[in-house]
Amino acid sequence: MAKYTGADCRLCRREGEKLFLKGDRCFSGKCALLKRPYAPGVHGQRRKKPTPYSIQLREKQKTKRIYGLMEKQFHMYYEMAEKMRGITGENMLVLLERRLDNVVYRMGIGVSRAQARQIVNHGHITVNGKRVNIPSYLVKVGDEIAVKENKREKTFFIELKESSFKNSLKWLEFDPKTLKGSIIALPCREDIDMNIAEHMIIELYSK
Repeated sequence: MAKYTGADCRLCRREGEKLFLKGDRCFSGKCALLKRPYAPGVHGQRRKKPTPYSIQLREKQKTKRIYGLMEKQFHMYYEMAEKMRGITGENMLVLLERRLDNVVYRMGIGVSRAQARQIVNHGHITVNGKRVNIPSYLVKVGDEIAVKENKREKTFFIELKESSFKNSLKWLEFDPKTLKGSIIALPCREDIDMNIAEHMIIELYSK
Protein backbone atom coordinates (compact mmCIF):
# COMPACT_ATOMS: atom_id res chain seq x y z
CA MET A 1 0.00 0.00 0.00
CA ALA A 2 1.41 3.39 -1.03
CA LYS A 3 1.88 6.32 1.33
CA TYR A 4 -1.15 8.60 1.63
CA THR A 5 -0.44 11.99 0.03
CA GLY A 6 -3.90 13.55 0.08
CA ALA A 7 -5.33 16.20 2.40
CA ASP A 8 -5.10 15.29 6.09
CA CYS A 9 -8.48 16.87 6.79
CA ARG A 10 -10.15 14.27 4.54
CA LEU A 11 -8.94 11.58 6.95
CA CYS A 12 -10.66 13.28 9.90
CA ARG A 13 -13.85 13.59 7.88
CA ARG A 14 -13.64 9.92 6.86
CA GLU A 15 -13.36 8.81 10.49
CA GLY A 16 -15.99 11.27 11.68
CA GLU A 17 -13.84 12.79 14.42
CA LYS A 18 -10.80 14.99 14.91
CA LEU A 19 -7.50 13.11 14.61
CA PHE A 20 -5.44 16.27 15.26
CA LEU A 21 -3.26 15.82 12.18
CA LYS A 22 -2.88 19.53 11.37
CA GLY A 23 -1.75 20.99 14.68
CA ASP A 24 -3.27 24.40 15.53
CA ARG A 25 -5.68 24.26 12.58
CA CYS A 26 -7.58 21.45 14.31
CA PHE A 27 -8.41 23.79 17.20
CA SER A 28 -9.54 26.66 14.98
CA GLY A 29 -12.68 27.43 13.02
CA LYS A 30 -10.84 26.37 9.86
CA CYS A 31 -11.19 22.69 10.79
CA ALA A 32 -12.76 20.92 7.80
CA LEU A 33 -14.76 18.61 10.07
CA LEU A 34 -16.63 21.59 11.51
CA LYS A 35 -17.51 22.87 8.05
CA ARG A 36 -18.36 19.49 6.51
CA PRO A 37 -19.11 16.94 9.23
CA TYR A 38 -19.56 14.03 6.85
CA ALA A 39 -17.33 11.64 4.92
CA PRO A 40 -15.61 12.99 1.78
CA GLY A 41 -16.68 11.96 -1.70
CA VAL A 42 -19.87 11.96 -3.74
CA HIS A 43 -21.61 9.51 -1.39
CA GLY A 44 -20.20 11.00 1.81
CA GLN A 45 -23.59 12.08 3.17
CA ARG A 46 -25.28 8.73 2.63
CA ARG A 47 -26.11 6.90 5.83
CA LYS A 48 -25.16 3.25 5.85
CA LYS A 49 -25.80 0.90 8.72
CA PRO A 50 -22.36 -0.16 10.00
CA THR A 51 -21.57 -3.85 10.37
CA PRO A 52 -19.44 -5.24 13.24
CA TYR A 53 -16.57 -5.72 10.76
CA SER A 54 -16.81 -2.16 9.43
CA ILE A 55 -16.75 -0.76 13.00
CA GLN A 56 -13.60 -2.74 13.78
CA LEU A 57 -12.01 -1.73 10.49
CA ARG A 58 -12.73 1.96 11.05
CA GLU A 59 -11.21 1.78 14.54
CA LYS A 60 -8.03 0.27 13.11
CA GLN A 61 -7.86 2.81 10.29
CA LYS A 62 -8.44 5.68 12.71
CA THR A 63 -5.63 4.57 15.02
CA LYS A 64 -3.23 4.05 12.10
CA ARG A 65 -3.96 7.55 10.89
CA ILE A 66 -3.54 9.12 14.32
CA TYR A 67 0.00 7.71 14.57
CA GLY A 68 0.73 8.08 10.85
CA LEU A 69 1.53 4.42 10.15
CA MET A 70 0.99 2.13 7.21
CA GLU A 71 -0.61 -1.31 7.55
CA LYS A 72 2.55 -3.43 7.66
CA GLN A 73 4.17 -1.36 10.38
CA PHE A 74 0.96 -1.08 12.39
CA HIS A 75 0.43 -4.85 12.28
CA MET A 76 4.00 -5.32 13.50
CA TYR A 77 3.10 -3.50 16.73
CA TYR A 78 0.13 -5.84 17.18
CA GLU A 79 2.44 -8.84 16.84
CA MET A 80 4.92 -7.35 19.34
CA ALA A 81 2.12 -6.57 21.80
CA GLU A 82 0.71 -10.09 21.51
CA LYS A 83 4.02 -11.55 22.73
CA MET A 84 4.17 -9.26 25.76
CA ARG A 85 2.62 -9.91 29.16
CA GLY A 86 -0.61 -8.12 29.91
CA ILE A 87 -3.52 -6.97 27.77
CA THR A 88 -2.61 -7.00 24.08
CA GLY A 89 -4.57 -3.87 23.15
CA GLU A 90 -3.06 -1.78 25.92
CA ASN A 91 0.42 -3.13 25.15
CA MET A 92 0.02 -2.07 21.53
CA LEU A 93 -0.99 1.49 22.45
CA VAL A 94 1.93 1.77 24.87
CA LEU A 95 4.33 0.68 22.10
CA LEU A 96 2.86 3.30 19.77
CA GLU A 97 3.23 5.98 22.45
CA ARG A 98 6.88 5.03 22.95
CA ARG A 99 7.78 5.84 19.33
CA LEU A 100 10.29 8.68 19.21
CA ASP A 101 8.19 10.79 16.83
CA ASN A 102 5.23 10.50 19.20
CA VAL A 103 7.38 11.39 22.21
CA VAL A 104 8.71 14.48 20.40
CA TYR A 105 5.09 15.47 19.65
CA ARG A 106 3.97 14.79 23.23
CA MET A 107 6.79 16.96 24.56
CA GLY A 108 5.52 19.83 22.43
CA ILE A 109 8.52 20.00 20.10
CA GLY A 110 6.23 19.41 17.12
CA VAL A 111 2.68 20.73 16.69
CA SER A 112 1.61 17.47 15.07
CA ARG A 113 2.98 13.94 14.81
CA ALA A 114 3.78 14.54 11.14
CA GLN A 115 5.89 17.57 12.01
CA ALA A 116 7.54 15.69 14.89
CA ARG A 117 8.40 12.85 12.49
CA GLN A 118 9.99 15.34 10.11
CA ILE A 119 12.03 16.86 12.96
CA VAL A 120 13.34 13.40 13.86
CA ASN A 121 14.00 12.46 10.21
CA HIS A 122 16.08 15.60 9.72
CA GLY A 123 18.36 14.65 12.61
CA HIS A 124 17.33 17.43 15.01
CA ILE A 125 16.79 15.10 17.99
CA THR A 126 19.24 13.27 20.26
CA VAL A 127 18.57 10.40 22.64
CA ASN A 128 21.06 10.15 25.50
CA GLY A 129 23.37 12.52 23.62
CA LYS A 130 23.37 10.57 20.36
CA ARG A 131 21.57 11.70 17.21
CA VAL A 132 18.62 9.46 16.34
CA ASN A 133 16.81 9.99 13.03
CA ILE A 134 14.53 6.93 13.20
CA PRO A 135 10.92 7.93 14.05
CA SER A 136 10.02 4.37 15.12
CA TYR A 137 12.82 4.24 17.74
CA LEU A 138 11.25 3.01 21.01
CA VAL A 139 12.22 5.07 24.02
CA LYS A 140 12.64 3.54 27.48
CA VAL A 141 12.60 4.79 31.04
CA GLY A 142 15.55 7.05 31.77
CA ASP A 143 16.15 8.14 28.17
CA GLU A 144 17.02 11.81 27.77
CA ILE A 145 15.49 13.46 24.72
CA ALA A 146 16.85 16.79 23.48
CA VAL A 147 17.12 19.04 20.47
CA LYS A 148 20.60 18.72 18.98
CA GLU A 149 22.83 21.58 20.17
CA ASN A 150 23.79 22.89 16.74
CA LYS A 151 20.09 23.05 15.74
CA ARG A 152 18.82 25.10 18.69
CA GLU A 153 19.36 28.47 17.02
CA LYS A 154 16.89 27.69 14.26
CA THR A 155 13.86 30.01 14.32
CA PHE A 156 11.44 27.19 15.13
CA PHE A 157 13.34 26.15 18.26
CA ILE A 158 13.97 29.73 19.39
CA GLU A 159 10.19 30.30 19.28
CA LEU A 160 9.70 27.07 21.24
CA LYS A 161 12.06 28.36 23.95
CA GLU A 162 9.97 31.49 24.28
CA SER A 163 6.66 29.64 24.39
CA SER A 164 4.68 28.92 27.54
CA PHE A 165 3.93 25.31 26.56
CA LYS A 166 3.66 22.95 29.53
CA ASN A 167 3.53 19.21 29.19
CA SER A 168 0.78 17.64 31.33
CA LEU A 169 1.75 13.98 30.93
CA LYS A 170 3.13 12.30 34.02
CA TRP A 171 5.32 9.78 32.16
CA LEU A 172 7.61 12.35 30.53
CA GLU A 173 8.95 15.80 31.19
CA PHE A 174 10.32 18.56 28.97
CA ASP A 175 11.84 21.96 29.62
CA PRO A 176 11.33 24.31 26.63
CA LYS A 177 13.98 26.68 27.98
CA THR A 178 16.74 24.08 27.66
CA LEU A 179 15.01 22.02 24.92
CA LYS A 180 15.65 18.90 26.96
CA GLY A 181 13.37 16.27 28.42
CA SER A 182 13.34 12.73 29.77
CA ILE A 183 11.19 9.61 30.05
CA ILE A 184 10.39 9.19 33.73
CA ALA A 185 8.04 6.19 33.35
CA LEU A 186 6.41 4.05 30.69
CA PRO A 187 2.96 5.29 29.65
CA CYS A 188 -0.09 3.37 30.81
CA ARG A 189 -3.58 3.23 29.30
CA GLU A 190 -4.82 6.09 31.48
CA ASP A 191 -2.14 8.36 29.98
CA ILE A 192 -3.43 7.90 26.44
CA ASP A 193 -6.17 10.48 26.07
CA MET A 194 -7.35 9.61 22.57
CA ASN A 195 -10.70 8.04 21.76
CA ILE A 196 -9.46 4.58 20.75
CA ALA A 197 -11.29 1.28 21.35
CA GLU A 198 -8.21 -0.92 21.11
CA HIS A 199 -10.13 -4.13 21.84
CA MET A 200 -11.87 -3.77 18.45
CA ILE A 201 -8.50 -3.69 16.69
CA ILE A 202 -7.42 -6.83 18.50
CA GLU A 203 -10.69 -8.55 17.61
CA LEU A 204 -10.16 -7.66 13.95
CA TYR A 205 -6.58 -8.94 13.85
CA SER A 206 -7.48 -12.08 15.82
CA LYS A 207 -9.91 -13.33 13.15
